[in-house]
Amino acid sequence: MAETMSDDEIRAFMSDGTRTGKLAWTAPSGQPHVAPVWFVLDDGAPALEIVFNTGAETAKGRALRRDPRVSFLVDDEQPPFAFVKLTGRVTVSEDVDDTRRWAARIGARYMGADRAEEFGARNGVPGELLVRLRPDRVMASRDVAG
Repeated sequence: MAETMSDDEIRAFMSDGTRTGKLAWTAPSGQPHVAPVWFVLDDGAPALEIVFNTGAETAKGRALRRDPRVSFLVDDEQPPFAFVKLTGRVTVSEDVDDTRRWAARIGARYMGADRAEEFGARNGVPGELLVRLRPDRVMASRDVAG
């Protein structure tokens, strides 16, 4: 039977390895969309906060500036299965220096520390957005098939 995760378990689960987040948003037509996202947690934030970047002119970037409401899911696809689902609003920044710093941290997580600066330089440029999600709701379960 599924068990609810504690706050510490949620942070550990979301930070483990290279799990991607699945970001869901709504297009202007009302059509739902979802895309995988590389992310990190902001350990300096007072509450759970997800940080990722995206191009300003991508479908995600345009949608997040138009309507900041999102859902964000991170899951473990191996038995006994687990997931964390966040729902809330994002804030978006175009600060290039801040985007570069966070893009390097994200690059280090997914591609290794030796490539962190490469990804920071590639994604910390004008036209990239730094996106933060501090959720209003968190649902998290482990041992879903247990």
